[in-house]
Amino acid sequence: MARRGARTPLLLQLSLLLLLLPGGTLGCASVAVGSPIVPLGSAVTASCTVRSELCRGLEQGKVRITWMLDNEPMAGSQRRGVEGSEVSNLTLPQFNRTQARLWCWVEWNGTKQRVGMAEIRAGYPPAKPFNLSCVLNLSDYGLTCQWEPGADSHLPTSVALKFASHPCRCRRSRAPAGTGCTPQGGNNHCTVPRRLLQLYRQMELWVSATNALGTAESEHLCIDPMDVAELDPPALQSIQSVPFQSDCVTVAWEVAHSHMHMELLCELRYRAPEDAAWALVTGIPGQARTAQHCGFLFGTPYRFQMRCRRSSARGYWSDWSPSRNYTTHEKAPAGTLDAWWSARPAGAGGWLEVQLRWKAPGRREANGRVLGYRVTLSPRRRGRDPPTICNTTRTQCNFSAPVGTARVYLSAYNAAGESAATEVVLLERKGQPLAGLRAVPGGERSLWVRWEPPPAAPAAYVLEWQRVPVEPGGCSACWQMERDGATTAALIRDGIEPFQRYNISVYPLYPDAVGMPVHTAAYSKQKAPSFAPKLHLKSISKSDAELCWEPVPVEMQNGFITSYTIFWANSTAEVSSAAVGPSLSSFVIQELKPSTLYKVLIMASTAAGSTNGTSLTLVTMALDDIEIQFLFLTLGLVFVLLILLLICFQKNGRVKQQFWPSVPDPAHSSLGKWVPAELPQEPLQVPSMREPSLATISTVTVLERAAGKQPPSRGKEPTGEPTGAFPVPPQPYVRQERPGTAWAAVEPQRGRGGSGEPVQYARVVGAGYKGQQHVPPRLYLRCGSSSSQPLLGDPSPSPQPYENLWFHGAAPQGCPGDGGCPEELPATFPLLQGLRIGGAEELHD
Repeated sequence: MARRGARTPLLLQLSLLLLLLPGGTLGCASVAVGSPIVPLGSAVTASCTVRSELCRGLEQGKVRITWMLDNEPMAGSQRRGVEGSEVSNLTLPQFNRTQARLWCWVEWNGTKQRVGMAEIRAGYPPAKPFNLSCVLNLSDYGLTCQWEPGADSHLPTSVALKFASHPCRCRRSRAPAGTGCTPQGGNNHCTVPRRLLQLYRQMELWVSATNALGTAESEHLCIDPMDVAELDPPALQSIQSVPFQSDCVTVAWEVAHSHMHMELLCELRYRAPEDAAWALVTGIPGQARTAQHCGFLFGTPYRFQMRCRRSSARGYWSDWSPSRNYTTHEKAPAGTLDAWWSARPAGAGGWLEVQLRWKAPGRREANGRVLGYRVTLSPRRRGRDPPTICNTTRTQCNFSAPVGTARVYLSAYNAAGESAATEVVLLERKGQPLAGLRAVPGGERSLWVRWEPPPAAPAAYVLEWQRVPVEPGGCSACWQMERDGATTAALIRDGIEPFQRYNISVYPLYPDAVGMPVHTAAYSKQKAPSFAPKLHLKSISKSDAELCWEPVPVEMQNGFITSYTIFWANSTAEVSSAAVGPSLSSFVIQELKPSTLYKVLIMASTAAGSTNGTSLTLVTMALDDIEIQFLFLTLGLVFVLLILLLICFQKNGRVKQQFWPSVPDPAHSSLGKWVPAELPQEPLQVPSMREPSLATISTVTVLERAAGKQPPSRGKEPTGEPTGAFPVPPQPYVRQERPGTAWAAVEPQRGRGGSGEPVQYARVVGAGYKGQQHVPPRLYLRCGSSSSQPLLGDPSPSPQPYENLWFHGAAPQGCPGDGGCPEELPATFPLLQGLRIGGAEELHD
């Protein structure tokens, strides 16, 4: 068993090798289909038959047949056939491919092998060719036919041009048909050679298309080959004007030599440079060789061409001959000229400044090239030419004429002569105007002007239009006259361009006056403005901003401005907008937030679009103008007050003494001469420099006065004679020994009189004023009889804080009557409590 299992793969490999050998499947299997070419979308049937005895290596009963349509597996039915064969049948209900391969596979022991194949094609029957036409070439007499093929059939199709030479059977002849030609390379035309043709006899021709599914034929064409002959064009020999019929010309030509025996029918065409289309003259016999035609314009260049064909043919015309140019001779201009004028007084000289404009004559009236125009004040008479006031090649003239001139005469001239004079009546402009006027686009380069006629019927109308802004030199041709007084509309074309504004005026013409004009403006086409105006900030506050702008120039508007739209947005992208009319040039934005940055943009709009301008950045103010004015006023007042105070401090002594008192120098006072030389000293602590404060009393010394000296009673005036009593002590005095220390004399208590009554002194310790120099340590007291004398010898009264230091009453005994200083007081008083420099309190022992 093991040995047999090992041999199985080897046998399988040998069997497959035999199947794959060339000729290994030859005669082993066969594939048959119902039809290899079928209509697209129809059903397809196929069968595959495998004969095991012819397939080497296949065991009978173990064969399995499968199908593949290109690379797509298909399911078929398998059965056992005759003589031990295996048969598989396959039906495709709808074949939607134009071409495919159907494979038959044999599967044995898990391995597949292709054993048969059939190719299937699908398509449609051939389409019917159409538009068959033929042309006979007279150079080689070959008949070239061409046609349009029908729809693609997806199948190989053979096409041939066929013919029959039986004229009596031209309509679907059953006579044997011959093949005229077969197109090569898929072309849709071919040429029947001369040997197969019969000239001057009818032939039946058609196109036949054939494939596996059928045959289609085009419409049959019955022609005489000579009827479809393509002739050579004639050659124009000469063109001349008829001498006495100046609007007629004579044309002469020659035909090709090969056409001399044919009866031909020819056509002549001509065109002037200004003409949009050719003028055609038909029915010219080819054998005549000459033809005459009238109706040509004078002095006009023309281009002529000619072609011919057989007179009895339904065939083709020859090509047009090469062009030949000819200019007809001129004639004096004819007709009248349309004229328009304007007049105004020329100062005080009795003259008029007249501007006369006219329309150039048309081609039919000009009769050639106009060389110039002449304006005179009177008509031309036989044998005498009037004086010319204007001779120009332009269509306008400015000249001066005497006041009262009612008519001028205008004429045109060319090389052949001068036209009859046109009388121009200079009427006054005082007639009735139109009842209404409007203009609408008539196209990109035209405008329709419509109006309502005035109550009185005018004889004609004059339309004027001018581009805005006015071009230098103006436009002399920008006007036209409508001679029909009943018309109410006119189309203007001259000088009209899109995106440009035009001012239009209409004047009614009456027999004896010119009506007052009515004006309007119009565009033939509009678009968005070329740019938007630039914004300017006129004023701003904390909640409002006034903006202004210059209007867009007319030449940049490209249409009527319908509105200006202002947009503004803050840093939080809160966008607001407002639209204003086209006549405004400023706008106030309200309800803005104080001290906020805004971006402002303006947009200009017409009926055809809008254009944005550049943005403007602005910042609102924190305060209004009134608030700013009030703030500046307040600051100004404060500044003025400060200046006034500074001036007062610098100039007013009393103010200066009030705030910065002048402390007397004790070293130079009279008290220093009689105060004891040695007084008990106590160590004092000098306080640090600080602001002025109340003085501190550390020691009070009481000095005994001499016996027998009584002070006078209070309230009595002192006398010059000495008395037995000590005089009433003066107000306390101060002696300063070191910085912050002073001796002060204190008035005794009332009621203590008599000999030996002590005089109180106090040594005062206190800090000096900040920034004040220290005074010398000794303080001298000056005696005086008047309470108004200061203690320190200052002629001016001391500041009020030192008022208690003044002496009151008469000088003590032993002092000169003139207030000299007393002797030095010897005794020391006990310390007094409650002493305050400049204070209001009473001092007590």
